Amino acid sequence: MSISVQGLTKVYGSQKAVDNISFTAQPGVLGFLGPNGAGKSTTMKMLTGFVPQTSGTATVAGFDINTQSLEVRSRIGYLPENNPLYLDMYVKESLAFIAGIHGMKEPALRIAEVIELTGLQPEQHKKIGQLSRGYRQRVGLAQAILHNPEVLILDEPTSGLDPNQLIGIRQLIRDLGKTKTIILSTHIMQEVEAVCNQVIIINKGKIVADDTLKGLTDVHKGQSLEQIFISLTNN
Repeated sequence: MSISVQGLTKVYGSQKAVDNISFTAQPGVLGFLGPNGAGKSTTMKMLTGFVPQTSGTATVAGFDINTQSLEVRSRIGYLPENNPLYLDMYVKESLAFIAGIHGMKEPALRIAEVIELTGLQPEQHKKIGQLSRGYRQRVGLAQAILHNPEVLILDEPTSGLDPNQLIGIRQLIRDLGKTKTIILSTHIMQEVEAVCNQVIIINKGKIVADDTLKGLTDVHKGQSLEQIFISLTNN
């Protein structure tokens, strides 16, 4: 399994943000859905080593998130919900900086490839602070995939993109999912239907659905994903 989660729990004070969840993810795109405050971002932060779990275990690419955190981080590309960028850096300068953090040797070819993959060519010589929200999001995605990680964890990766931009980025995510394991968090149901093989729905810190997209609609007798989501989380 690329990702294996067993009994993962995170408690903040008296609140269980994530409550004893277990799931596995293989190469492909897993849609990770839930209402605001359901525990999606907290789960992603635990898997990437940003916050420690309260209890439970998880492995990423065979490495334990607690005892082998550096090995996990080197194999993950992470685009958090609040895309942190150095606004005074130029796009190419920022990617070169990230390449240096990963210890990439002679990264120029890979930087050029990633700029093309994410559609950043028209803006590559600008400062990040001059970019629109959609292009900033592309820079975050470019940073996440730069070191060619085995696993991608993407929290609202298409936020701020216009309909034309969405088409290209969704196709990129589909293509990446052919060889990588991707956890994709989004509130856009059409996006899940367009790119995801597996769907997990989390509500109030607990997993309430974990199935293929077809399996989920079959169980719920042909309801749309939006209808299924509402029925499982509206309580």
